[in-house]
Amino acid sequence: MSKRESISRYNLIIKKLRKHAASFKEISEYLEFESELQEYNFIISKRTFQRDLDDIRSLYNIDIQYDYSRKVYHIEFDQQPEINERILEAYDTFNALNITDRLSDHIHFEKRRPQGTENLYGLLHAVKNRVQIKFTYQKYWEEKLTQRIVEPYVLKEFRNRWYVLARDVKDQHIKSFALDRLTNLEISKARFQFPRDFNTNEHFKYCFGIIGPNDHQPQEVILSFTPFQGKYIKSLPLHESQQILVDNEEELRIKLKLFITHDFFMELLSYGENMKVIQPESLIDDLKASLIKVLKQYD
Repeated sequence: MSKRESISRYNLIIKKLRKHAASFKEISEYLEFESELQEYNFIISKRTFQRDLDDIRSLYNIDIQYDYSRKVYHIEFDQQPEINERILEAYDTFNALNITDRLSDHIHFEKRRPQGTENLYGLLHAVKNRVQIKFTYQKYWEEKLTQRIVEPYVLKEFRNRWYVLARDVKDQHIKSFALDRLTNLEISKARFQFPRDFNTNEHFKYCFGIIGPNDHQPQEVILSFTPFQGKYIKSLPLHESQQILVDNEEELRIKLKLFITHDFFMELLSYGENMKVIQPESLIDDLKASLIKVLKQYD
């Protein structure tokens, strides 16, 4: 039995038990169905299943226990559900690509530039060990390349792009650097002291994306969406502070508390006639001015 087959089986067991507790018979039937679907042999004995539970506990830190009263297996403990979920998603994608006979006939890939993920391991090492890094960087709006020496604090993902949040040694400002604009990474041995007053969750608490607050105060924003657009906003909230104020056949009205940054402003523009800003007035004025400029291009 290949290691890939074993890992696929672990993932199937986890996904099955994340939905609801199940007996060994139910898990076996699910694995048998997936065997036909994926053209693997996931069928196992109860003894092998017990070994699988040990491997799952070791690899994912997910503890699966047997409930003798209900005669079902269930997830007792999952230390890092968000990370494990991403691992499962990544492996599902890899496995789907691997079992497809002819990719060009079945899968259409988005054409895009590399995301810089080849530097993830090196950057993660620097973040964990608190060592400075040096790299060449090119901003999206500039052709000039710059050399940066920074103290990396954390890696962050936003909309399928990866960023490293770091303090720039040159001006001591905390900035976000996109990995797909980062080249010639060098990991130094120079250590830095992580600031005790810095908290990643607090730093991004009122941020829409990766643009920092820049000493501004978060504002209360009220938006009104058409009912149809509102369905998407409810299924994928704009921000963790999102609260629903009105939800009826005429509109979905929500309240947010965040920094009004460029990336948030551009997000609002993308909704066009399906969204209306109720407050603050300053945001309404800025949107009006931007739309007037757009209209002038067609005069």
